[in-house]
Amino acid sequence: MFIKICGITDESDALLAVALGADALGFVFASGSPRQVSPDDARDIVRRLPVGTQTIGVFRDERPARVVEVVQRIGLSGAQLHGREPSSEVTWVRERIPFVIQAFPIGDPALANPTSADVMLLDAPSPGSGRVFDWALAEGAPRGARILLAGGLTPDNVVEAIHRVRPWGVDVSTGVETEPGSGRKDARKLAHFIEAVRSVIDNDDDAWRPTEPPPFDWAPFGGPDD
Repeated sequence: MFIKICGITDESDALLAVALGADALGFVFASGSPRQVSPDDARDIVRRLPVGTQTIGVFRDERPARVVEVVQRIGLSGAQLHGREPSSEVTWVRERIPFVIQAFPIGDPALANPTSADVMLLDAPSPGSGRVFDWALAEGAPRGARILLAGGLTPDNVVEAIHRVRPWGVDVSTGVETEPGSGRKDARKLAHFIEAVRSVIDNDDDAWRPTEPPPFDWAPFGGPDD
């Protein structure tokens, strides 16, 4: 089960998330988001991360050339397109960077259309709100697509969500923050969220698993209960 921690705004949060076992970190560049970071700030954080950490830039209705420029300049692993980007733009971006996530609000008719993105993210109608949607609506996603589930996930409901939707991965931001919209992550919530997801993986022979262990151990720096 692929775990992405999104809305990273702080270096210590990024390092802790990776140390706890997150597979990817998301940096929001979309204007108007309370978690927005500048490319320069994201670059400073990315430079301090262990080699091999997956890093995703989150964009909304941005010019494709700008998406590619920012991803390549910072050295990110890929991009998440979280607006109403037409398929031609998604394809153009995917031809130039190695990994693309395309986000769809649940119930969007465009979910039924083919996409050149590597992963389809299913989110609540109001992305970033932390609100849970009816997981039964995820059945509208194309069969065989790699689904990244977002929208109101928390340490308390993520196991149920995984059992209901059977996604390829999960994406969380608000559900592990100290305060909704703050961008700062709560160490205990992060740890409990990742532990909950891993508990499902341990009992699922078909689940996605990382190919390598976390790049370092967080314990010497203080655990989540310190």
